[in-house]
Amino acid sequence: MHKEILIGLALGICIFMAILGVNVTPFILLTLFLGGGYYFLLTQGKLSYSSFGNRNKAGERLKFEDIGGQDSAINELKEALQFLIKPDKMDSLGIRPLKGVLLVGPPGTGKTLMARAAAGYTNAAFLSASGSEFIEMYAGVGAKRIRRLFNDARKKASALPGKSAIIFIDELEILGAKRGNNSGHMEYDQTLNQLLVEMDGIMMDDDTQILIIGATNRADILDSALVRPGRFDRMVQVSLPDRAGRRRILAIHTENKPLKDNAVLDEVARATFGLSGAHLESLANEAAILAMRESCDIIETRHFTEAIDKVLLGEKNERKPSAIETARVCIHEAGHALVSELLEPGSVSSFTIIPRGGALGFMRKSARDDQYLFTLPELENQIKVTLGGAIAEQIKFSNRSTGASNDFMQAWRIAREIIESGLSSLGIVFIDDIPTQVLYDECKNIIKRLEEQTMQLLKYNYILLERIADTIFEEETIDQQRFQQLLAG
Repeated sequence: MHKEILIGLALGICIFMAILGVNVTPFILLTLFLGGGYYFLLTQGKLSYSSFGNRNKAGERLKFEDIGGQDSAINELKEALQFLIKPDKMDSLGIRPLKGVLLVGPPGTGKTLMARAAAGYTNAAFLSASGSEFIEMYAGVGAKRIRRLFNDARKKASALPGKSAIIFIDELEILGAKRGNNSGHMEYDQTLNQLLVEMDGIMMDDDTQILIIGATNRADILDSALVRPGRFDRMVQVSLPDRAGRRRILAIHTENKPLKDNAVLDEVARATFGLSGAHLESLANEAAILAMRESCDIIETRHFTEAIDKVLLGEKNERKPSAIETARVCIHEAGHALVSELLEPGSVSSFTIIPRGGALGFMRKSARDDQYLFTLPELENQIKVTLGGAIAEQIKFSNRSTGASNDFMQAWRIAREIIESGLSSLGIVFIDDIPTQVLYDECKNIIKRLEEQTMQLLKYNYILLERIADTIFEEETIDQQRFQQLLAG
């Protein structure tokens, strides 16, 4: 109301001065300039956040049951939410409420979904923002947005029966990185300081209860004042799902998809070790797209198999290698497959020379149970398999190609893992204290020794190696059954 009165008064004065013959142009320009500056400063403090992000596709509140593969993390989060649901009981037991919960884990594991489900679980107001939305080039803007966010949370919470709100801040590492690292740009530190002040202001006896949920995949760079007890009290690990978790995630994402046989989900879950929930959702979607391309009414096992390769490596491309390059790719993939099968029978699922993504060919190992610990022989066998392609090229063509560069990088990484785990001739070591030359020499010796063993293995089975290479040259793709026929022959 006051704005309208002031605008009307200024307009009346300008008209009156114009009637008296006074040049009002400078006054109008000055007014526009001041008004524009005021509007700019006003809008810089505003923050665009989502308060309705806790709904699923059907418009219902998202539930923890809609999230698969994170049972332990969900249980930890539910425990932290009890003070929003049963504040009186918490008070009677003398329990200090948790002010903040930090969700830590790789991208795509469901951290945002868990925060939204938390709002549905508690029937609390839900406000969501990204850490990057608080940082601007203008000093004080980020701190103002923090204050506005907490004020809006209190207002929304006071309008609900439970008088509670959840503030979710994604990409917290942008907002909460260690202070002093951004020299010359104090806006980062001021914004973080304001967040710390607001979190300190959350009390049990307040009219409204607020819980901060942060999500990050870089907890190591967060400021220590942010993650201390009394602010982000609890750190919940949202890790990659295990086999049972992947099966549950696939079941959720295929509920609306016609499958020929639900048993295929067991095999897909078995073959997708290391994939996140986001990867699995994309895999189920790609399988449906492949079925649509073939005008199929149901999704079959081969569609999922193709989808796995597409998610991991990318779409098939139209590269047309020359005849000599194709022959080299054939012997390369045959080397990988033969070494893997000789060292671990039944380990090869399929291999192909059809280009996909950035690879001219690839081998996919058969599904096995999730494995988190490896012995020295198992790590050495992994190195032998990675070296098998380049050594097969050397035996066939008396030289190697650049196609093995990624294999060598992987072999070197595994060799470093052997040293870090205390399984090398150096014994138990701390990797940061090893001189660079010593580390290099040890990795080189490990790879050279395994390279010689792989060379002997392939030379001894050279006739079989050539038979496999000739077959894949003709058929382009060899599955497990066909591969076993070649070995038996």
